[in-house]
Amino acid sequence: MSNPLLDFSGDIPFDRITPADVAPAVDQLLGRAGAALASVTANDFPASWDAIARVLDVATEELGRAWGAVSHLNSVADTPELRAAYNAALPRVTEFWTRLGADEHLYAKYKAIDPATLNAEQRQARANAMRNFVLSGAELQGTAKERFAAIQERQAELQQKFSENALDATDAYAYYASDEEIAGLPADVAQAEAQYKSTQAQLLEAGSQRAQLEHALAALLGLAPAAFDLQATGLLPAPPQVPAELPSQLLQRRPDIAAAERRVAAANAQVGVAQAAYFPALTLSGSAGYRGTQLAGLIAAPHLFWSVGPALALTLFDGGARGAAVESARAAMDLAAATYRQTVITALQEVEDNLVAATVLEQEQQVQTEALAAAQKALAVITNQYKAGTVAYLNVLTAQTTVLNARGSLLNVKNRRLVAVNTLLKNVAGGWDIATQ
Repeated sequence: MSNPLLDFSGDIPFDRITPADVAPAVDQLLGRAGAALASVTANDFPASWDAIARVLDVATEELGRAWGAVSHLNSVADTPELRAAYNAALPRVTEFWTRLGADEHLYAKYKAIDPATLNAEQRQARANAMRNFVLSGAELQGTAKERFAAIQERQAELQQKFSENALDATDAYAYYASDEEIAGLPADVAQAEAQYKSTQAQLLEAGSQRAQLEHALAALLGLAPAAFDLQATGLLPAPPQVPAELPSQLLQRRPDIAAAERRVAAANAQVGVAQAAYFPALTLSGSAGYRGTQLAGLIAAPHLFWSVGPALALTLFDGGARGAAVESARAAMDLAAATYRQTVITALQEVEDNLVAATVLEQEQQVQTEALAAAQKALAVITNQYKAGTVAYLNVLTAQTTVLNARGSLLNVKNRRLVAVNTLLKNVAGGWDIATQ
């Protein structure tokens, strides 16, 4: 069977990873990463962002993913065998990352990259990498660099020891009974174990999802996943307050609408029309929608309304073009106006959808917060009843499950609200203030 730590084809297969897989995988991945580092720091290797990324980032990303999986399992599973395998590999992994961050030849390659060849994101990523090199001791020399590496290794050892002490202190309050010992115990005890294991599985899944999202953020920043660390906070940011109404003029800042409007203006110029397109002045509301008479007239207006305004629509049609060239220009103008009209209608729909979603989800979040508070209050009451001996522990398990589900539902609503508000910000080109257009 292949080593699951070396399987990069999909999600991390946590259920197949064993302590015996750690050492062989770490050996192989450290060998690849070391070879990649030696290759990119060679004198004849080009000082190119893309060239370095193709060789070094792939190797370090694989190492970072595998070691991240081992670290996560060691934190949540914590068996003696896994702890021993993790501690055996920790010094070598720490030594490599310390050496990578302090490698003066790699630092020189990054400094030699011409910023003019990079886009804005890559320039920022290069600046971040240069800062990380300095913080990692790349500019240190001689014994100072050796001392820095020793401190990094010792820090990793102490951090791991602290984690082990915390886990040991927690396990000291637990007793793991065998099947023979629990034979004949009430069903609620077995159900408690089932709920505990189910929650553990959810924790593993959440850890896997977080690791993948963290890697995606690193890729967006132009960094190797192993070089990016997002500290866990346990909190979601509060979304910006969404106004009750949004002026439709905000949409004029959208690149797709601006481009469509300019295409209409260009088509108008072909037939000698000097006036540019008018944009409909409406008010978008999360509750009212577009059911007023203004919108009905807007959507029903001829395509030329979207290019030169309703006052000139009949004038243009009454002009009567004779030549084939004029007819072709007018057909092109019709097409551009129709495209502009449809682009605006689609933008209005997108804003309305997410405006309604943001408004409704804010209300839903409040209701779900109240539901969680009620579930916690019920759990406190049932726990006291259980301690008094008036109810079975099965009632406590049911109440705990209700609280857990309520927490999950509240988190889901908060996340959906953040997505809706952020999508709405994208739909209106970045903000509610029309003065910024």
